[in-house]
Amino acid sequence: MALIKKFKVKSYNSNEPIVELKNISVFYNKRQILNNISVKINKNEILGMLGPNGVGKSTIFNLITGLKEPNYGKIYIDGIECTGLPINERFTKFKLGLVPQYGGVIQDLTLHDNLKLVSEIHIIEKDLRNMKIDKLITQFEFEALLNIKAKHLSGGQRKKLVIAMALINDPKILLLDEPFAALDILTIKMLQEIILNLQSNDEISVVICDHQARDLLSCVNRAIILSNGKIIASGSPDEVISDKDAKTQYFGEEFNIK
Repeated sequence: MALIKKFKVKSYNSNEPIVELKNISVFYNKRQILNNISVKINKNEILGMLGPNGVGKSTIFNLITGLKEPNYGKIYIDGIECTGLPINERFTKFKLGLVPQYGGVIQDLTLHDNLKLVSEIHIIEKDLRNMKIDKLITQFEFEALLNIKAKHLSGGQRKKLVIAMALINDPKILLLDEPFAALDILTIKMLQEIILNLQSNDEISVVICDHQARDLLSCVNRAIILSNGKIIASGSPDEVISDKDAKTQYFGEEFNIK
């Protein structure tokens, strides 16, 4: 049996929120997705979001980035209210990075050209662009993949590329939507290590939304469980697994990550 590495997630000392959603309610047509929820994401924290399909996890990402506005409630980033602020202003002013579940790369461009394209959007100075690209190539060990088109990369290589592209503008907050979906065990462990390094070395606040509960809970400081438009549990991985409502409505009685 292969030995699976167990990660030690870095603790964080800040209780200062970098993102705060206050009393948020969201409707799609007449269906309520989020019902008066409040969420805080602290500086230098890795936060995980879990819950059944359609419960509002992706909606929370859309609220943070500005793709969706709440019907009620307010959104704060770095202490500044940004409800109603356009998407481009949120990404540039508040240094957001997003890794979508699907896409995120230009399939017919090489790995290097994908990095170059995104750098030209975010960085004016050519020397600074090249320096940033070189740093990411080293950080993600892309040296042997630079001239390979994105469509020919493996699932794990492509996911690493999308994460690297999201880091071009030195984000303070990185949102990862289903990063572990359809990946093998060793690739998932590689991505978990990248996520932990982003927290430890780059001091980025990371938010992960995924259905792979064990993989998510293995690399977060705190998790929230959503069900029926509400947050039913919040706390450390051990705390949410032990929560009675989380067991009843999401995990089941037998779930564990030991």
